[in-house]
Amino acid sequence: MKGIILAGGAGSRLYPLTLVTSKQLQSVYDKPMVYYPLTTLIEAGIKELCLISTPHDLPRYKQLLGDGSRLGLTINYREQAKPAGIAQAFLIAESFIGSDSVALILGDNIFYGGDAFGEAFTEFKSGATIFGYHVQDPERYGVVEFDVNGQAISIEEKPKQPKSHYVVPGLYIYDNEVLNIVKNQKPSARGELEITDVNITYLKRGTLRVSRLTRGFAWLDAGTSSSLHLASAYVQTIEKRAGIKIGCPEEAAFRAGFLNLEQFTELTALMPNCEYREYLSLIIAEANRLNNEK
Repeated sequence: MKGIILAGGAGSRLYPLTLVTSKQLQSVYDKPMVYYPLTTLIEAGIKELCLISTPHDLPRYKQLLGDGSRLGLTINYREQAKPAGIAQAFLIAESFIGSDSVALILGDNIFYGGDAFGEAFTEFKSGATIFGYHVQDPERYGVVEFDVNGQAISIEEKPKQPKSHYVVPGLYIYDNEVLNIVKNQKPSARGELEITDVNITYLKRGTLRVSRLTRGFAWLDAGTSSSLHLASAYVQTIEKRAGIKIGCPEEAAFRAGFLNLEQFTELTALMPNCEYREYLSLIIAEANRLNNEK
């Protein structure tokens, strides 16, 4: 399976911050925002990634992430000259996807807690898998309606009268048929290729799975100034309380086996003296201790 991080858009909801840099390069507490979705895909076991952004911002992402080799990854880059809906990402990345299945994650979405994603990726074989997250204000999102057996029966984009409080967060898993679906899809009234329409197509075919995320799982959309602040506060609280880091791609790559201990140690040694390096050094020390006890 391949992975796409969609980090395009004008970032108008974060103006004037986005006069300085791309939305997904803004800081969420102690890391660039894009680190969080990147870490989610690494934790899912995905090594081949494609990052999509504007022609203006792509050089900054390349400077930040390079070709991905330092993390044991391969990172491709594609330009999104003009935003035309989330589903447009599949057309932009068609040559990258090839004949594989693909996971798409939005660059301003932060996830934390539970193992729902790991199970969804491990069990995925065909069709589509999306997620349902309980929110207080479902009218702002794509809303999933379930029947008495817990099966999804409808998906509606930003309804005035939502049929449930479960909405679809920005992580989607599709088989290769998604390419044909998007190619044959008509733009919406606002001229965009809507991801909700893709999900509805899979639903009508009977090949859509909606995995409801349990209590204790956190989904944060950091696309506005207020939500960006709340996301930073949440990450800071968890990190300080638990002594771990959320959205740390180096740690995720090591734990996923993309980097061995020697590579992880060398990568950490290249970093300047800072809290981030200190945290990774603790992980290295613990790994060395466990190896010595074997």
